[in-house]
Amino acid sequence: MADFDLVVIGSGPAGEWGAVQASLAGKRVAVVEREPVLGGTAANTGTLPSKTLRETALHLSGFKARGLYSVDATLRHEATVSDFLFRERRVKQMERERIHKNLQRHGVTVFQGAGSFLDAHTVAVKRDGAEVAKLSAGTVLIATGSTPYRPPMYPFGDPRVHDSDEILDITTLPRTLVVVGGGVIGCEYACMFAALGIPVTLVEVKNDLLAFLDAEIGQLLRDCMETLGVRLRLGQTVESAHVPESHEEPIRLKLSTGEVLEADQVLVASGRTSNTAGLGIEALGVKQGKRGQIEVGLAYQTAVPHIYAVGDVIGFPALASTSMEQARIAVEHAFGPGKRTLTPILPYGIYTIPEVSMAGDTEESLRARSIPYVVGRATFETNPRGQIIGERQGMLKLLFHRDDMKLLGVHVLGEQASELVHVGLTALLTGATAQLFVETCFNYPTLSEAYKAATYDALDQVRVSSA
Repeated sequence: MADFDLVVIGSGPAGEWGAVQASLAGKRVAVVEREPVLGGTAANTGTLPSKTLRETALHLSGFKARGLYSVDATLRHEATVSDFLFRERRVKQMERERIHKNLQRHGVTVFQGAGSFLDAHTVAVKRDGAEVAKLSAGTVLIATGSTPYRPPMYPFGDPRVHDSDEILDITTLPRTLVVVGGGVIGCEYACMFAALGIPVTLVEVKNDLLAFLDAEIGQLLRDCMETLGVRLRLGQTVESAHVPESHEEPIRLKLSTGEVLEADQVLVASGRTSNTAGLGIEALGVKQGKRGQIEVGLAYQTAVPHIYAVGDVIGFPALASTSMEQARIAVEHAFGPGKRTLTPILPYGIYTIPEVSMAGDTEESLRARSIPYVVGRATFETNPRGQIIGERQGMLKLLFHRDDMKLLGVHVLGEQASELVHVGLTALLTGATAQLFVETCFNYPTLSEAYKAATYDALDQVRVSSA
């Protein structure tokens, strides 16, 4: 029996930084990881791998430079799976090494094996069915993440049918691809494969893609995806899937409209399920939702006060960035005053082609609350830096309160959107008004100058309407 102040189950972003936070407070900390490598979904099957593949697809296809220079910038030979996955493998390995060194540097003890509760204060670690350790814990942080949900109609044992984890282990690039599910993951992968010149069809049950986006930005993204070559089937569901044994025959998916889609491979992106099976939390009184999501309070405490849960295992927003902060807040609450809460204004980054990022209100949310607002827009096509890099589709959209010109929302579509949004995010968190962007001197030429252009656009509209 080993005794610790904190035992963390899971080594993804939430687990890693929760463990480090406790170590910095002088606590004895252990991390239990069931996989042979550290990092969880973020490092191994989700966040970093998928974003790396996006950049690989753009590079191999010459997408960013098509028609921009006098020479053809497209790939001179057909991309192979080895080409596609080369950089992804390297990035994963570097991140695993970074996490290992970070935990080691902070004196965190790592146990490899599956963790489960023997009682409320004891975690057993099993590897290959045998118990290798018992850990006594004053506090336990569950950060076990999530895995792709697998609808039973699809034969996932077939090498041509993938979930968003398995897609990283493809042995051949698809000749044609159907993506089932138009959430963030589905849209990102649809764009990646379409950029490589692969015919892609995306099926989504809702009538809109990513309905949480500002409607104007969502429509622009939809237009961009169709221009990229993604065929959209919105408001439709897959009624049946026929996957022949012969790989020479196409997979056939029958839609609710009666249309039959034929494809070489299928990616099913139908949401995720929390990794709670086998933890033994039911017997302790920890409450769970429909897909295993652990129910928590503001400080991420479960119904058992010394057991906390953070990250994907508790559901929305299920972002690597928020998971880290949730873990820090939980640990602060467990071992100190713990008065901090997660900021109500969060950035969202979607790595489609082009990228989309947002923070704060949308036009729809402002109208629903009858808040008077004015919109300022700046296109990257008319931005000097945008002209240099050939950014034809990008746009920055700012929402200000009409009465005092306080910034209420920021929305970016285009390359580097997930970086650019932080300028607006900081302004939102400090309660800044349009005056901030008027007085700020931005480097020239930069995409960040769009903040000034969009602000002047909004001020011009106010001036005209007041005249």
